[in-house]
Amino acid sequence: MSAFGKALAKEAGQFDWWLFTITLVILGIGLVMVLSASGIRAEESTGDKYYFFKRQLTFAAAGGIALWGAALISRDWLYKLQYPALFAALLLILITLSSLAPAINGAKRWIPLGPISLQPMEFAKIALVLYLAYFMSSKQDLIKTFSRGVIPPFAVTSLFCFLLLLQPDFGSAVILAGILFFMCIAGGTRFIYIFFSIVLACAGTMALVIATPYRFRRLTAFLNPFEDFQNTGYQLVQSLLAIGSGSFFGVGVGASKQKMFFLPETHTDFIMSVLAEEIGFVGVSLVMVLFTLLFWRCYRIVMGQANLRDRFTAFGLTSVMGIGAVVNLAVVMGMAPPKGVPMPLISYGGSNLIATMVCIGLLMNYSRTGTS
Repeated sequence: MSAFGKALAKEAGQFDWWLFTITLVILGIGLVMVLSASGIRAEESTGDKYYFFKRQLTFAAAGGIALWGAALISRDWLYKLQYPALFAALLLILITLSSLAPAINGAKRWIPLGPISLQPMEFAKIALVLYLAYFMSSKQDLIKTFSRGVIPPFAVTSLFCFLLLLQPDFGSAVILAGILFFMCIAGGTRFIYIFFSIVLACAGTMALVIATPYRFRRLTAFLNPFEDFQNTGYQLVQSLLAIGSGSFFGVGVGASKQKMFFLPETHTDFIMSVLAEEIGFVGVSLVMVLFTLLFWRCYRIVMGQANLRDRFTAFGLTSVMGIGAVVNLAVVMGMAPPKGVPMPLISYGGSNLIATMVCIGLLMNYSRTGTS
């Protein structure tokens, strides 16, 4: 038997089909909402009201292939990728800062690849998880020291955050910092180091906000969006109006008024606002229940891993999706300043959807060796 066959045999337990089924249900809801939220804008910009929906279907198909590839890959092969994946993600982010990548809405976050665009940040999150899981599991005897247990993972994450801030992509830098924070807690980093890193991060964030006029305006608009509802607070006000208009049962799928060129980013970052308007509190609650079940299955997979590296990697992948979902909801509901963070499996966008399905596929991979 080949080395690949032996590795598969070693990891040939039962997949977590509940995780797969819940993912498909959420993805199905996302496809319906992309169709509903994007039709008018797609027809206005391309002449085809199904333009974004058809692209999202294509992304979902590609994500399905990526999911099963991740579910079947040998873990021995996967664990050889922590450094190549990290360097590849770093290179791709550097390309976004070069003349090869166009600026879209004042930011350079995408690499054009013919008819599609790649957003390296989405895959950098997975690469960072693979590296941090390797570091936390292999350096347990050093993890509580500062020079060898704290500086390396913080330096790597800080480098990525710095490059993202140059794009600029403040929201993605916050997510990478969040991944590091949760991985440090899981890995056993001393609390005093975590505490001081939070203090420094908060101080740096405030300095960036104060020094950058548009970030300062976003912060003040977030604190009181109705004070300047026609300018800096416009997007959040329109989001809150959409959520409020949905009431308990919603106005009906396809009947949203806010998507009629009132609310920006209706099929991407603010798709949950349209969902709340069209299917109401009941629909949003259903989606939240589905996400709760999804993360419960992920938690069972994490806790079922006997190998420390497997457990840290599964935890990091769960954190990637969990942080994204929480931040998106916080922005949509006005609990956090506006950031370009999509809702996993629901928002339009190929890079985020495929990266999320890779996370699901890897978690299914780990479910084969889970004990719970």
